[in-house]
Amino acid sequence: MASKCLSPVPILPVLSRSSRTSLQCLRKRPMQALSHAAAQPQRRHVSVYGYEQAKALSFANYGDPPEVLFLHKHSISPPHGELMTLRFLASPINPADINQIQGVYPSKPTFTTSLGTAHPIAVAGNEGVAEIIALGDKVKNEGFKRGDWVIMKGPGFGTWRTHASATSKDVLLLEDAAREGITPIQAGTVSINPCTAYRMLSDFVKLEEGEWFIQNGANSGVGRAAIQLAKNWGLKSVNVIRGREDKDEEEELKKGLLDIGADVVITDEELQSQGIKDMAEEWTNGGREPIRLALNCVNGKPATAMAKLLAPHSHHVTYGAMSKQPLTIPASMLIFKDIHFHGFWVSKWAEWHPQEKKKTVEHVLELTRRGEFKDMPFEELEWEYETKEKDLVQAVQGTLEGYRKGKGVFVFKKT
Repeated sequence: MASKCLSPVPILPVLSRSSRTSLQCLRKRPMQALSHAAAQPQRRHVSVYGYEQAKALSFANYGDPPEVLFLHKHSISPPHGELMTLRFLASPINPADINQIQGVYPSKPTFTTSLGTAHPIAVAGNEGVAEIIALGDKVKNEGFKRGDWVIMKGPGFGTWRTHASATSKDVLLLEDAAREGITPIQAGTVSINPCTAYRMLSDFVKLEEGEWFIQNGANSGVGRAAIQLAKNWGLKSVNVIRGREDKDEEEELKKGLLDIGADVVITDEELQSQGIKDMAEEWTNGGREPIRLALNCVNGKPATAMAKLLAPHSHHVTYGAMSKQPLTIPASMLIFKDIHFHGFWVSKWAEWHPQEKKKTVEHVLELTRRGEFKDMPFEELEWEYETKEKDLVQAVQGTLEGYRKGKGVFVFKKT
């Protein structure tokens, strides 16, 4: 079958530049931090009437994050009926979040005036974990309670904020047993990258213990998750990384992936070299152990080179296109080798299979609890009530420009 390629979506500004300018009057300057000598213990900012004071990293128009993001302050009324109030604990900054702000990601955020603005705005971020701090009677009857942890059921909710109002349709409950011994960062980063790796290894071909798969982007969050899950399930992996000018850095990267369970780590240059077939035969016991699955997030020539190493009747799954190049499929692979090409988008899969997403998340957290699945490197970005807009936007910019070695994660402290 043909590969499913997700085409960029044209930028559709929600507000004109002049409208956005008028919106700026709604923004309030963050409170100035007190000096150390005058500092007082922080408290939750709740009015005597039970209104929760929230802050959200928002945007009114698509564009580059530093140009369009702003910190919006608003109040959340006490929940009733089917409503619940959430306090976020941890929310990562994923590349897809950046693409969504830029307006080039297929999943669109929700633009709304429900946060007290004259013109619609959207809250950035798609992944995270939150604690229920208040809830209406109907939600209680559905089995939710104060103190429960929840993750987002699908994309577009907006997780880069201190608090939010939600319904049970927006979230998936993490059972008490599932969150036992789990940190907020572990819970807040489990639903996209690990789920993507888990489903791609499980849903396209039944790999038996000892069988091989190959993947590019092996140092990504999905790649590292696939390595660890495969090792746990007795599978073997060939992992392709982008070559580095600094060879010491390249060797350190290779060693890091081998340490978490990779069997083979090569560069994209090695993958496309003349001797790659001989190398593959050496890894796979003279070719008697077929490579039956490929996971592709790069596209272009590296994706085609991976496909050439697959055994007949194998499956090639594309879940990204980092090179921004098309996936070129030689007709011989379709006709004579019967290679099956698929696309996979975890957001759409989660929308179709919410309960399977819940089971997948809980299984990964169980592996984490047992020490069989390790966190990917991350940088903790603290967000407190007094944290300034420029510091939050700068944290997003750090991911956009690739300045950090680990995933940036907003960790909410005293908000």
